[in-house]
Amino acid sequence: MCGRYSFSKSKVQIEAELGVSLEAEGELIHNYNIAPTQQTYVISNQRPGALQLFQWGLIPSWSKDPKMGGKLINARAETVMDKPSFRTSIRQRRCLVLADSFYEWKKEGKEKTPFRIFPRNGELLVMGGIWDTWKGEGKVIHSFSIITTGPNQEMIPIHDRMPLVLPGREAQKLWLEEKDPAAIAEMLHTPGDWILDMYPVSDRVNSVRNNGVELQERVG
Repeated sequence: MCGRYSFSKSKVQIEAELGVSLEAEGELIHNYNIAPTQQTYVISNQRPGALQLFQWGLIPSWSKDPKMGGKLINARAETVMDKPSFRTSIRQRRCLVLADSFYEWKKEGKEKTPFRIFPRNGELLVMGGIWDTWKGEGKVIHSFSIITTGPNQEMIPIHDRMPLVLPGREAQKLWLEEKDPAAIAEMLHTPGDWILDMYPVSDRVNSVRNNGVELQERVG
């Protein structure tokens, strides 16, 4: 599962790492404790040249209740091609979810220790996502889910799930552009080993009310 992450990159950094020029409205909003139902940055296959703010937690276009988005923050790679809530989006509406790290909690007995997990090379963390647009009640909501897979070697001691990390421009471009369902399914695999680094952080990250760069500081 991926239930909390952070974003503190600049537009210049993102453009340099992705090798693209992007439209964006004003200065980017940094968020060190992104939680479900909040707005955050993605690059969608519909507008690959723009940074867009979408709501985290996918609301299927056919849903009668927009509040269900808070429940669909992740989509399992093993079932995303078949689940009614996801099967159209994975084929037609994919996005790159932009971050600098994600948080995961390591359980030892009754204790849970939060870890900050980030690319070992210090670059942007790009996760594979799917999106949809919900219309109703006089509102239009663009929302997304993060694809999750089984853990790679460095994640095994922490948790049994992890985000679908897309390292490298080729994988990121393919995620946005691929149209063949079989080829899309081939991309839904556990990321390679030893691409991530991590360290424990304060349990202040447990509360969404806390949001500052100090949440990323190593403890212990």
